[in-house]
Amino acid sequence: MNRSPKGLTVITVLLCFVVALLEGIDIQSAGIAGPGIAAAFGLDRAQMGWVFSASILGLLPGAFLGGLMADRIGRKYVLIGSVILFGCFSLITTATWDLPGLLVARFMTGLGLGAALPNLIALSSESADDSARATAVSLMYCGVPLGGALASLASLFGGIENWKLVFHVGGWTPLLVAPLLHVLLPESAAYKGQAQTGTTPRPSVWQGLFREGQALSTLLLWVSCFFTLTVVYMLLNWLPSLLIGQGFTRPQAGMVQLLLNLGMAAGSVLAGLLLDRWRASLLVSLIYIGILVSLLALGRSSDLTGMLLAGFAAGFFVLAAQLILYALAPQLYPAQVRATGVGSAVAVGRLGSISGPLIAGQMLATGAGASGLMLAASPGIVIAAVGLIVLLRQRNAGLSHSPAP
Repeated sequence: MNRSPKGLTVITVLLCFVVALLEGIDIQSAGIAGPGIAAAFGLDRAQMGWVFSASILGLLPGAFLGGLMADRIGRKYVLIGSVILFGCFSLITTATWDLPGLLVARFMTGLGLGAALPNLIALSSESADDSARATAVSLMYCGVPLGGALASLASLFGGIENWKLVFHVGGWTPLLVAPLLHVLLPESAAYKGQAQTGTTPRPSVWQGLFREGQALSTLLLWVSCFFTLTVVYMLLNWLPSLLIGQGFTRPQAGMVQLLLNLGMAAGSVLAGLLLDRWRASLLVSLIYIGILVSLLALGRSSDLTGMLLAGFAAGFFVLAAQLILYALAPQLYPAQVRATGVGSAVAVGRLGSISGPLIAGQMLATGAGASGLMLAASPGIVIAAVGLIVLLRQRNAGLSHSPAP
């Protein structure tokens, strides 16, 4: 059945939103189940830092390989394979019996999650016209924090002893969704167009990312992704444990985590809408100032109301920053290397994702409190903001390559 271009956009963004929702559940599952995992396996804080980082470590090669494969065999089928992969290993997480097995299961889950994201971004961006690409990516990507919110709700219905629940939800649901993607998800028209012509030699990864005029934009994008993702994953993985350590109850910590994720969803949608309409450099400045202020509030709030507000604000601003990076990335590269370019940016950002939980775990193990942890994250936020503003100026000056749709 023939569908209109607008209808194809709606279907693509909706299905990608569903996968992003599942990704959000799986990404945050270890952080939400963290207290239960620590109790079940007898792990200290330093060891839990490795548990949190294992899945993030898998995200790095997953993102790069997922993007690379998508530019060669198509976005749709790489996405389906990645969904099956992270669903299976989320279930396997519940069957592990020691720390090495747990780390392997979390790494493989991350590999699937990492491969999914560049394809979700590329499919959403390529399904929309030029005036709505950021909006399409934002509507898709808000599924990630909403999935995290669902995972937080699941944690409220079970105690520490029921830590496996969130992994069952994050495992069975992707396996049910994968057949629907095969039937309903259209392949990217941009990918099909460049695949059918086949007249232009495909550039190498190096040529695609670092050709003349592109190297500076790629490096600036990578720097901003690295430092922004450091803070995002530090919050996602350690916030529940930090709150419990500060004297909040587990239900209260779950409420803050829920508000954090709802703030992330709101930040994702609003940032995409504004990026298609506002002056981008002003928007970026306001967002990163908001991150600094909200991190300060998280470190200093002592009552539940203040912490709820700080959690919502932190989620809003950090995800708004991440969304802008993900919305801009596909606009910097032509169709034949677009998923590779997006995947490389996501992969480099994952280095920051790995660093965040590990550094936080080591700092907390040596006695640093929440205030010290939030303060330590501030310089990276400033670097990310400067890098992104310079990138926008380079792009506006016409120094970046203008890709074909």
